[in-house]
Amino acid sequence: MTKINLIAEPGKQQFTITRIFDAPRQLVFKTYTDPKLIPQWWGPRYLTTTVDKMDVRPGGLWRFINHDPAGSDYGFHGVYHQITPPERLIYTFEFEGVPDHVSLEMVLFEDLDGKTLMTDLVVFQSVEDRDGMLNSGMEKGSNETMERFAELLLKVFER
Repeated sequence: MTKINLIAEPGKQQFTITRIFDAPRQLVFKTYTDPKLIPQWWGPRYLTTTVDKMDVRPGGLWRFINHDPAGSDYGFHGVYHQITPPERLIYTFEFEGVPDHVSLEMVLFEDLDGKTLMTDLVVFQSVEDRDGMLNSGMEKGSNETMERFAELLLKVFER
């Protein structure tokens, strides 16, 4: 299993996650932005995901809800600011369980001769917010999410 590369320098308000996928950039971008495919990869395996809203355009809203086996729901939402297919997405991210802690994400998709380097730069309002996210177990969840994403890419690419 390929893991994400997480770079989080002490005292900074951001972190960067990178991972290479064995699929063309166009397919990676499409899979990342297709509301029908989000439930198949977004979040850890023990959760299911519902796409409540996903309007992939500048000013468009997105909202996903994770459901755990005990019946609890966890909402996440944001606003798309820039969409440049198949190169870049910029959007906000907010976990509804901790409101008013909004981060800004820029996801870059770089072509590597048929593979894709995905770079996710996440900027927080404060170092404390960033450290809170890092200490929440997000690295483990991100690894599992990106593993699910890679598995889905293989299925979609084989079609």
